[in-house]
Amino acid sequence: MNTTNTTVQTQEPSSRRLVMSMAIAGFISGMIIIAIYMLTFDTIKENKARELRLAVFKVLPHVSHMQKLHFKDNKLVVVKADGMDDEMIFAGYDKDKKFIGYAIQGKAPGFQDTVHVLYGYLSSNSNITGMEILDSRETPGLGDKIFKDMDFVGEFINLPMHKDIKAVKKGTKTHENEIDAITGATISSKVVVKIINQAFKKWSPRLAEQGNEPALELYEAKVNKESQ
Repeated sequence: MNTTNTTVQTQEPSSRRLVMSMAIAGFISGMIIIAIYMLTFDTIKENKARELRLAVFKVLPHVSHMQKLHFKDNKLVVVKADGMDDEMIFAGYDKDKKFIGYAIQGKAPGFQDTVHVLYGYLSSNSNITGMEILDSRETPGLGDKIFKDMDFVGEFINLPMHKDIKAVKKGTKTHENEIDAITGATISSKVVVKIINQAFKKWSPRLAEQGNEPALELYEAKVNKESQ
């Protein structure tokens, strides 16, 4: 018996058709991403603003109100602008609207990516009152300890800022301006210290003399600790 083998050939789509299909799929995906971004933009913006306010309240104890300050024309002026840029810091006030201190930001390249730091500062006694990491993509389990290791974070509470801070090997600090670096994350620890030192050198000449700090303006009095 003779058997006839029939070979069925499947015609492959042309390269032009593949390119068109990929282009259409890419366009649709892009439109979906843009639509999601537009729908969530306001929410993301509000969340970031709230996180920033909370960070200010964390690094400046006893603060009930805050306002943004921008360095312009060789002086600090109150601004109501949204967002944050490198020429902005915060002023913190108590419930009676009395000035307490500044929340100063700084950033620098870390081991993985840019590290963004906010720290509280009392010009009355040149003390740092706390430190908060605003943004960091340091190595999980190692570099991320700069904000997860509460012993390290706690070292920046009531830390004298009469001269540069130094990060030293854990257990070896002998001076008040030294902090214990995190074991296994020495580079990230030193980056935080470097950022604070650089920000202090940048901002200390710009800060108002004691007693002449910017007063809390009425429109900012509503920015309080309701988010905590």
